[in-house]
Amino acid sequence: MQQHQGIHPVERTHPCDVCNRTFKQIGHLKRHKCIHTGERPYRCEVCNKTFSDSGTLKIHQRVHTGERPYCCEVCNKTFSDSGTLKIHQRVHTGERPYCCEVCNKTFSDNGTLKKHQRVHTGEHPYRCNVCNKTFKQLISLKVHQGVHTGERPYRCEVCNKTFSVSGTLKIHQRVHTGERPYRCEVCNKTFSVSGTLKIHQRVHTGERPYRCEVCNKTFSISGTLKKHQRVHTGEHPYCCNVCNKTFKLLENLKVHQHVHTGERPYCCNVCNKTFKLRENLKVHQHIHTGERPYCCEVCNKTFSVSGTLKIHQRVHTGERPYCCNVCNKTFTQLENLKVHQHVHTGERPYRCEVCNKTFSNSGNLKKHQCVHTGERPYCCNVCNKTFKLLENLKVHQRVHTGERPYRCEVCNKTFSDRRNLKKHRRVHTGERPYRCDVCNKTFSVSISLKIHQRVHTGERPYCCKVCNKTFNQLESLKQHQRVHTGERPYCCDVCNKTFTQLGNLKVHQRVHTGERPYRCDVCNKTFSVSISLKKHQRVHTGEHPYRCEVCNKTFSVRGTLKIHQRVHTGERPYRCNVCNKTFKHLGYLKVHQRVHTGERPYRCEVCNKTFSDSRTLKKHQRVHTGERPYCCDVCNKTFSHKSVLKKHLLSCCNQHS
Repeated sequence: MQQHQGIHPVERTHPCDVCNRTFKQIGHLKRHKCIHTGERPYRCEVCNKTFSDSGTLKIHQRVHTGERPYCCEVCNKTFSDSGTLKIHQRVHTGERPYCCEVCNKTFSDNGTLKKHQRVHTGEHPYRCNVCNKTFKQLISLKVHQGVHTGERPYRCEVCNKTFSVSGTLKIHQRVHTGERPYRCEVCNKTFSVSGTLKIHQRVHTGERPYRCEVCNKTFSISGTLKKHQRVHTGEHPYCCNVCNKTFKLLENLKVHQHVHTGERPYCCNVCNKTFKLRENLKVHQHIHTGERPYCCEVCNKTFSVSGTLKIHQRVHTGERPYCCNVCNKTFTQLENLKVHQHVHTGERPYRCEVCNKTFSNSGNLKKHQCVHTGERPYCCNVCNKTFKLLENLKVHQRVHTGERPYRCEVCNKTFSDRRNLKKHRRVHTGERPYRCDVCNKTFSVSISLKIHQRVHTGERPYCCKVCNKTFNQLESLKQHQRVHTGERPYCCDVCNKTFTQLGNLKVHQRVHTGERPYRCDVCNKTFSVSISLKKHQRVHTGEHPYRCEVCNKTFSVRGTLKIHQRVHTGERPYRCNVCNKTFKHLGYLKVHQRVHTGERPYRCEVCNKTFSDSRTLKKHQRVHTGERPYCCDVCNKTFSHKSVLKKHLLSCCNQHS
């Protein structure tokens, strides 16, 4: 009856003489005084643990007896004390009667509210007596103390792994049982830990409750905030005990330690390849499954790794968050910035063990090592061509697919390779960033500079195995080798004429199309080949840069000088295989051979008369046009042929002498 009357408002007449707290019943006061005296008169006969009141001892004894007399009527879950049952029932009713006065967040039990309030007060009432580290929760202190004692009293019966906290053991056992009791109500994804479910739900709600006080960046997980704060503080709390290298994250230290141990604990069950990180194994397994779960919302391109998607999205956003503090150049990836910084420091930390050549990044070293091993691990599944580099294979595959994903914003020309687009853009910008140290000539492409420098060094590293002729470009060697093999792989689709070089085919096709894209700025004469324009421009400039060392005669074209030099040497290297007649010039031989073949490929459009060479046709056409381009300087008489002018000059000069 007296206990029942305590339900109704009555005077609290029993004060504590230590803290002045008042109680309705004398029994409650006696129990309370044990807090000040430290008296714990009730002892468990099983484990000798002591308690300040008999009721708490009774509840404790149920740990040993397994008794759980309080049952939830909704889910039949049982509990050892009524208070825990009441708190549990709020899971079903949704009741959260305890409210935080600061942020109005509600809780189902008073203890959880008290823990939460420490977020606002910053209170850490539990202190470690070894290192003085403080904690908001008693359980966190107990877990921490295991660091000093090394005690891990909870053992998994399946794998014998030990834990310092029973709750952690329970969560771990779900690895073996596969139990995932926590389900997301939005996407039905299940989790083995309630905390992981709470963090996951923020994906749907967008909640990011943890804010960095320095840059205001927000996070959905407190641990991620702590890691982020080290960006500002520069803290590297984790140290390798082998080389003393420090790390911001514990997981990075663990990965680093594999460098010393050589451990690669994660193995692919398909190809047995091993990895240092579980994440790397998961990414690798996508190679076998073909899974690319991460999709770009802009272009629908898919990726096997979420990090690669984030980097790709910067193509669309233009974001380049990593900036060099020396030259302010920006990059989309941190790794690219680190490699770039080696340009300023001159650091080349990666060394080839075979030839001791050094490199500024590990990727270039791996590529270089293929030179020594001959390894070409990437194979085209269409034509079986192999490549040293994956990116080269991807570019090559576009030959088969016809894909040209890179477009010039100025002229809309498309390219299969991003690097070719960069080179092409310099056509519009006029940028020529590569300069020769010897003659200051500039180039738009680095390889062109390297090839040019061989003019000064005399280096000709490419040698023909048939005739030992050397070349300063690999492409020149390949073209030369076709002289020996007879290969002419480029064919005109109009007249089926074949060529040893693609460039020669393109020039030839202008015969059919009539295209003459190169125009003289002085006289507007057009040409089908750029070199012909350069030669022609010397008519206006009077430039004769090629000089004969024997007679000092100068020429505007190098080829003309070579032909002229045969006057002095007597060389006639071109021989007719029918009559053995020799010629100084290949063109003369070709015209001569038409004597034997009867070929007359040049036709007059007016009278259909045919000729064996173009010059004779031009002379003939003057019959129809009336053109007389050769003029006598003495009497101004004009002639259609140069030879007639020469004869005239003899008679005209004799008359005026």
